Amino acid sequence: MSVNPEESTAAVEAPLYASRKQIYPQSVQGEFRKIKWTLLVITLGIYYFLPFLRWTRSPGEPTQAVLIDLEARRFYFFFIEIWPQEVYYLTGLLVVAALALFLMNAIAGRIWCGYLCPQTVWTDLFMLVERFAEGDRRDRMRKDARPLDLQTFSEKLLKHALWLLIAWWTGGAWVLYFADAPTLVYELVTFQAPMVAYAWIAILTFTTYTLAGFMREQVCVYMCPWPRIQAALTDEHALNVTYRLDRGEPRGSLKKVKALRAAGQPAGDCVDCGQCVAVCPTGVDIRKGLQMDCIQCGLCIDACDNVMTKIGRPIRLIGYDTDINVARRAEGKPEQPTRLVRPRTLVYIGLIAGCVAIMAFGLATRATLGVAALHDRNPMYVQLSDGGTRNAYTVRLLNKRAEERNIAIR
Repeated sequence: MSVNPEESTAAVEAPLYASRKQIYPQSVQGEFRKIKWTLLVITLGIYYFLPFLRWTRSPGEPTQAVLIDLEARRFYFFFIEIWPQEVYYLTGLLVVAALALFLMNAIAGRIWCGYLCPQTVWTDLFMLVERFAEGDRRDRMRKDARPLDLQTFSEKLLKHALWLLIAWWTGGAWVLYFADAPTLVYELVTFQAPMVAYAWIAILTFTTYTLAGFMREQVCVYMCPWPRIQAALTDEHALNVTYRLDRGEPRGSLKKVKALRAAGQPAGDCVDCGQCVAVCPTGVDIRKGLQMDCIQCGLCIDACDNVMTKIGRPIRLIGYDTDINVARRAEGKPEQPTRLVRPRTLVYIGLIAGCVAIMAFGLATRATLGVAALHDRNPMYVQLSDGGTRNAYTVRLLNKRAEERNIAIR
């Protein structure tokens, strides 16, 4: 078989990876954007201010509601106190978290990625600051295309300063979970805090600033393993952001679509405005079908609904839909009701409830006194002069109460 040398060279020189294309997400208003703003305020409010919440405990114990006390080897969570010997509770929490992630995936695909993932939440906050400092999509594209002037430089300087401030407070809030928050804040401000606190603040400031400010969709597409895993855990009944091909095609400009309809020819509702792509934080064209890059945030639904409302067409040309209904519409069959409750979701709910019940029962019935008697192995025993035998034991006592206790060993 003959091979064209030019074609062979071109194949060898083709890049293995496409170069990164700058994405300029456009702001959008709508139902799902409001949900995302609400969740952002709630989650970041909990993260930033939870260390300052107080909780009354026994005298001598810390009053911080949530505290990881490494020095005393305790984990305090409101009325719950976890000791190092009870690390299995942490294992239980991780299992419950994994099952909850599986349940969310079974219900609505990557709903965790689109609404609750820390990368998504902080990226949304950083993009809000970016729009405040530099303007919306078109303004940023125009400014980046022209040579840097004083105004653009000052806007970018403001943006990065605010980014660094958010990233710094993100790292600072993290270390507050490991010490009394008001005390540590004072020590940090007066440069009396331990060096490890400053080190962790610096590390988390750098990672937050880099991941949310610069890498954004690269984290979701290349670094995060969940898009590859969740494909094996979903089924045809899970809701995913979907473009309705049966209703949107054939697409065309608004003028062309009106002309086709006036002539009695088929025309779809999609006017090819590109708003669904412009608002996507990962640059996905949802009209090409479900893709790994899509984080299921629903912003394209808001953008498309706004356009459909303006041109007088029904909304939800893009919406949450199931694969089974997409296939049924293609075959001309009626849609099926969404089945959120089905064997898969019931199994996940049952496993979550079982794990929570086991941990709750363990917490309610756990002993407040731990006793361990360890026999000395060498020597096994000692023969006494009076003919008796002496065995040596090491007895370890663990008092899990906040007050002193008298222990009698018999």
